[in-house]
Amino acid sequence: MYDAIYLSPHLDDVALSCGGQIASQTRLGRRVLVVTVMAGDPLPAAQSTYIDSLHERWELGRDAAAQRRAEDAAACAILGAAYTHLDIPDCIYRLNPHDGTPLYLSDDDIFGDVHPTEAPLIVRLVEQLGALSMHAAIYAPLTIGHHVDHLIVRAAAEQLWPEGLLYYEDYPYAQQPGKLARLIAPEDPRWRSQVIDLDAPALQARCDAVWAYRSQRSTFFTDRADLEQQIHSYAALVGGERVWAQNSSV
Repeated sequence: MYDAIYLSPHLDDVALSCGGQIASQTRLGRRVLVVTVMAGDPLPAAQSTYIDSLHERWELGRDAAAQRRAEDAAACAILGAAYTHLDIPDCIYRLNPHDGTPLYLSDDDIFGDVHPTEAPLIVRLVEQLGALSMHAAIYAPLTIGHHVDHLIVRAAAEQLWPEGLLYYEDYPYAQQPGKLARLIAPEDPRWRSQVIDLDAPALQARCDAVWAYRSQRSTFFTDRADLEQQIHSYAALVGGERVWAQNSSV
């Protein structure tokens, strides 16, 4: 029985978005599980110049998924959370079942619409998530960045838990001006938010956990000082970390 389960599309999303609240919970003795959905190894046929460019940026080879899983294990240890990795590959590695070509070949693709052939993947994910341990609360991505993997995880979670699901703000997309408002308009009666206050140790644990994803540092931050400045600034703006719930009566 877990007090909370956090659904992470990729091997860093939950630490980036929720690391402070998780550290606060586990410090109080609560049991937290981080489930990373797109953590599987790619098929050998998953090759593209886009994959090569990302691997070069990450400074990882063809065993990128395994190395990123190791980073995630280190990050979860910092947060005091248990973790599990599902076998679905990241979207950049997934192939069209009809012709074997990669489904997503650019940033525009991965921040666009979910490919029509991915519908069975959502069904498969519903089955996998349905086998999770008992839990008091479950958190899914709000999908602020409109990343296809975040959209898939949210869609599956909403099928399983049409009521009571909590949503975290996908960071760092959440700090980009106007991104949140495109999903939830100010004073939208269909949504309510809760701000989770974070003390200094919780914020530090979040920063430490995010820094543990060595391969992902250059994507979002220039150095450790920039990482801490960005995370602290957004936490100060929000008042900590914010989660959302839908009002069922509206």
